[in-house]
Amino acid sequence: MAAAHAPSPLDTAPPVHPRDPLAWCLLLTGLYALLAGWRLGIPSQPFFDEVHYLPAARSLLALMQGGHGEYLNREHPLLGKELIAAGMMLLGDNPLGWRIMSWAAGTLALFASMRALWHASMDRFATLAFGVLLASGFHLFIQSRIAMLDIFMAAFLAVAAWQFSAAVREPEKGHWRLALTGIALGCAMGAKWNAIPLAMLPGLAFFAARLGAGRRRLFLSRRGAPVPGITLVEAFVWLGIVPLAAYALTFVPGYWLAEYLRPSPLAEQGLIGFHGEILSLQQQVLTPHQYQSTWPQWMLNTRAIWYLYEMTDGAQRGVLLIGNPLTMLIGLPALLWCLASGLWRSQWAKLAVVIGYSASLGLWLIAPKPVQFYYHYFVPHFFLLAALALTASDLRRNADTKGIGWAIPIASVAVFAVFYRILSAAPLLGAASYVKWMWLDGWR
Repeated sequence: MAAAHAPSPLDTAPPVHPRDPLAWCLLLTGLYALLAGWRLGIPSQPFFDEVHYLPAARSLLALMQGGHGEYLNREHPLLGKELIAAGMMLLGDNPLGWRIMSWAAGTLALFASMRALWHASMDRFATLAFGVLLASGFHLFIQSRIAMLDIFMAAFLAVAAWQFSAAVREPEKGHWRLALTGIALGCAMGAKWNAIPLAMLPGLAFFAARLGAGRRRLFLSRRGAPVPGITLVEAFVWLGIVPLAAYALTFVPGYWLAEYLRPSPLAEQGLIGFHGEILSLQQQVLTPHQYQSTWPQWMLNTRAIWYLYEMTDGAQRGVLLIGNPLTMLIGLPALLWCLASGLWRSQWAKLAVVIGYSASLGLWLIAPKPVQFYYHYFVPHFFLLAALALTASDLRRNADTKGIGWAIPIASVAVFAVFYRILSAAPLLGAASYVKWMWLDGWR
């Protein structure tokens, strides 16, 4: 009888932990860096919104080099323009100097996004599929190759998601990972205000988890989710005070920017007062634009933006911002699947991507900005593709749908290859070449 109750080797074996795909994440990131960096200096002239951000970066560069600059592009915070200026200081005031920091930020965004999903889900296939979907999803590739602010915001948000999810997964490292989360959130807001709704989520999630636990020592207890060993008071420091401090520090160069030796508007009004001017500039009524669009068009991928379409550098070239026609659409039912299965099975990674998508897209439903553009869907598309990656992983686990799970990232790469020439400013045959890619009238 005693032998009958003896534990089997399976009973005493340690739990199986999925193997970290770090090496594969690094390989994917390296391949992406090579692809996004190829012909980074073409076009050799500023295109699309570079005409707004490069003059502002040049003023900052003049300041870095001991001269005086004009405070330009006041409607946005400074950090993104500071980073563009840093690239110009490293490589010169030339196309590579303009875009090298965007390329670096895009590469970081890809790696950090994969690491965030890995720590949140511990799902190897979903993590790597997410990397493939992001790299071939059009948005990240295009924004990594142009000197705009959105890529810096997205990169810092991805780093914040990585560090927060890692703190939850590895609470013994929670102190410094939450500190890094706070710094990254502050930098994301310092690049562009669109980050604000997402910057609030880690702190709210921490508070909700502790409140739901119903502990008597709510603010001082170190027990329980999401990061055992961290009190609510300490979490408030890392996720509330540190982001604001980091954000404020990004404005320091603005105190010395001067126009004809006059004090800068930031020095005159102070940090808090100057934000009133930023807000008023953000809300100003703008002239309708031929490429403006609305959030339903973003979700359905029906309105594109031509960043470039002209003869330049010896050939007809184009850069068309649309989303991958396959993944942008099948990602929508994937979000619904993540919501339903996440609630049913208490899978927090799935619920997190749904909340992130809703928060980042919901901003544009209420934002007092009369003219909006498809690049505002850049951050929501990260969560959309994360939901698709998690759904593809679920499909792969089922014998009847295993092939579909594998087919999704493979098909995404195939569609990217079809559109590559008008995503990368590659040479085209002539002025009418764009027609072959105009699957919808709204892409013209």
